[in-house]
Amino acid sequence: MKKLFAIALSAAVALSLAACGSGASSASSAPAASTPAASSAASTSTAGGENIVLKVGASPAPHAEILEQAATLLEAEGITLDIVEFDDYVMPNTALAEGSLDANYFQHQPYLTNFNAEQGTDLVSAGAIHYEPLGVYAGKSSDLSNVPDGAQIGIPADATNGGRALLLLQDQGVLTLEEGIDLDYFRNAEDISFSEYDGIAENPHNVEIVAMEAANLPASLPDLDFAVINGNYAIPAGIADQLLASEDAAGEAAQVFANVIAVRSGDEERPEIQKLVEVLKSDEMKQWITDKYQGSVLPVE
Repeated sequence: MKKLFAIALSAAVALSLAACGSGASSASSAPAASTPAASSAASTSTAGGENIVLKVGASPAPHAEILEQAATLLEAEGITLDIVEFDDYVMPNTALAEGSLDANYFQHQPYLTNFNAEQGTDLVSAGAIHYEPLGVYAGKSSDLSNVPDGAQIGIPADATNGGRALLLLQDQGVLTLEEGIDLDYFRNAEDISFSEYDGIAENPHNVEIVAMEAANLPASLPDLDFAVINGNYAIPAGIADQLLASEDAAGEAAQVFANVIAVRSGDEERPEIQKLVEVLKSDEMKQWITDKYQGSVLPVE
């Protein structure tokens, strides 16, 4: 899909992340000019002033969709967004570090920090924009206040997201974890087998935890009583109307796993980058995100 948001003119992952295969589609219909690594932004003069083009890499949903909406608001600021879509979680950072992008929007801070450590890059956050909460979705059952005895509840198999799922179920009164088990406990765990997990102190409904790859949870929902699903998988599955509860947008997980605009270190001070973040965090964009994604994506402060 090619889209170029040309705007009259003056003028930083999510989830369990893995990379296999890469691809990108540019929002620009014109060939990209060669630019130095310090900045890939282009500027041209128009009758109305200087035209600044920001090339931003993004995953298709919800990130590129959010950028497309923000582009209309950036028109008055004289900034053109050239949105380049990627289908993996490595190339957006590689392209940014090499200078072919001005920014990217697809990841949370823990992933960015880990990528820098592993790849020797120096990418930073210019601002946190949204949060993709884990949500409890209805399967064969739809009432969290009346959980069937022996209910099967699907959760992500990885330690961090599986732990977040158990914490959410605890918040909903479905079960109680052992004292001292919190988000940091799961984030620091090297490996956890949730099918044999012994950290549940109280299980009044005798629920069975069914751990599986996070991406497979939406398709398995009809066979489960409930499932705790990442927002980025819930959105394309079209199951927003089955959402029963989600992580608090003001909670610890939201602050840790908020998705950011990432830039090269120092570029967070560029006026056009600051304006991009300002628009994405505006009240208008927050309302659009809330209305569009119905709880699968939440704006952050």
